[in-house]
Amino acid sequence: MSLPDSFIVHEHDVLVIGAGGAGLRAAIEASAAGVKVGVICKSLLGKAHTVMAEGGMAAAMGNVDDRDGWEVHFADTMRGGQYLNNPVMAEHHAKEAPERVRELEAWGAVFDRTKDGRILQRNFGGHRYPRLAHVGDRTGLELIRTLQDHGIHQGMEVFMEMTVVSLLKSGGRVNGALGYDRERGRMHVWKAKAVVLATGGIGKAFRITSNSWEGTGDGHALAYHAGAELMDMEFVQFHPTGMVWPPSVRGLLVTEGVRGEGGVLRNSEGRRFMFDDVPDAYKNQVAKDEEEGWRYVCGDKNANRPPELLTRDHVARCINREIKAGRGSPHGGVFLDIAWIKEKLPNAGAHIQRKLPSMYHQFKQLAGVDITTERMEVGPTTHYVMGGVLVNGDTQESSVPGLFAAGEVAAGLHGANRLGGNSLSDLIVFGKLAGEHAAKYAKANRAVEIDAAEVAAKTAALEEPFARRAGENPYAIQSQLQDSMQDLVGIVRTHDEMERAIGIIEDLKKRAKNVAVSGHREYNPGWHTAIDLGCLLTVSESIARSAIDRKESRGAQFRDDFPKKDDACSTFNLVCRKAADGSMEVSRRPLPPMRDELKAVIEKMK
Repeated sequence: MSLPDSFIVHEHDVLVIGAGGAGLRAAIEASAAGVKVGVICKSLLGKAHTVMAEGGMAAAMGNVDDRDGWEVHFADTMRGGQYLNNPVMAEHHAKEAPERVRELEAWGAVFDRTKDGRILQRNFGGHRYPRLAHVGDRTGLELIRTLQDHGIHQGMEVFMEMTVVSLLKSGGRVNGALGYDRERGRMHVWKAKAVVLATGGIGKAFRITSNSWEGTGDGHALAYHAGAELMDMEFVQFHPTGMVWPPSVRGLLVTEGVRGEGGVLRNSEGRRFMFDDVPDAYKNQVAKDEEEGWRYVCGDKNANRPPELLTRDHVARCINREIKAGRGSPHGGVFLDIAWIKEKLPNAGAHIQRKLPSMYHQFKQLAGVDITTERMEVGPTTHYVMGGVLVNGDTQESSVPGLFAAGEVAAGLHGANRLGGNSLSDLIVFGKLAGEHAAKYAKANRAVEIDAAEVAAKTAALEEPFARRAGENPYAIQSQLQDSMQDLVGIVRTHDEMERAIGIIEDLKKRAKNVAVSGHREYNPGWHTAIDLGCLLTVSESIARSAIDRKESRGAQFRDDFPKKDDACSTFNLVCRKAADGSMEVSRRPLPPMRDELKAVIEKMK
């Protein structure tokens, strides 16, 4: 059986799904290896969610503080991840990030500079020393611009405004993908020897998120339904600072760079509440007063960092506590204040606009707030998932032969909690590794023919909503899912609430099978939403089931019914896989072993 003529067929050695930092870096590396590369992006090239990563990319270059090095970065990442990280990935990341940053500079990235001309680095939460190479507060945008400008000349073929709905397999290995173009609704088949997933996150499973519309967990769901395993899905990071007002921009990210440049958090009483609760593990690293914190921001090597730069999970819970205690801002957040530095700097207004140009314009244009003179209102927003496809730490290959993953869609590097700035360096370090090893796999394996019957069956399922004259509204199902995840599987969790969430998800899965859309396949957002629902329901179920199974509080997982860490839970990761009967199985996987020399690094850095 051959594919119908109505299908548009493409052939590549390596197919990259996603055109953010990880996807573009993977495509560049694979192209450099001499294989034919295709890149699919859900939006337009250059519009990837990577552009919203503002503060910088973490790399232990030691340009601002020469005490920094890969060992410190490795230890910080492992401690931030509560030691549930894959140490192989944490080692790759810490050692290779500086070279990847210098590579970007050679390709044309224009970083902020020190007075002597080196790449400037700023403070960020959870990092012991100033470590984030940055371009004002537009670092992600510069990363994408550089990779796009460099990569477009490498010979890769780019497919824009396309959605991949299924991975295709034959003989147990991936051999391509099925998708459609969002403009006309035409079906496409991509034949490939290897596939790299670089699809980003899952934020749209929640009501309040910093993620853009693309963040529907596509790659997580594609891998899961293709037989790959998902790991650490209970660990969803709620960024402490998203906009809370006006409602039209609720959840929009307010970069940690604001706090890295001296911004402080205050409650409605004007008090810096972050001094109230410093974890024991950080007490000797956190400033005891405002003056010491300010000296740290200004580069004093003998000063401790301000408590606003503790790990994101801790800061988000402290903000949540103030709001629930009735000490929040008028619109349900708290105040982030960088205008106070005018007491320290005579030219504070110009300094803030130079260091944080995007934040200045974002608040001025969207909220009518001048951050050089007024306080911002902020609150936690669903930002990042540490969990994703379980991959080999050296090659980024999943348990399905020929399927690789990099960036936010892959698990392992961040453990229970990601440090700010580690995401951008994650993209370029592991995007390179994924592209390199996908190209090697493609060279070592022959192409496998596509199963036309499989394609026909999956296409027919996609078209079913058009055949229903009456049925469920996909927007209503998505809205109920987002409300349930926000309210029942959010920052603070309990067993009973998460059991309720799973019950709701099971009901929504049944209703999603009966969605109806009107019109035809061209320019049909209702159809797009109906297709996204499957991905959102899969990732939501994996988050809720994993969070129930981890009966402790660790990193981004906070259980009100199990508020402390449990040493018995420190020895495993949770893995989700699709069972033979189609149900979701959650099992405990022992942590990957750590080499003795890496154990010694952690002990030394304590």
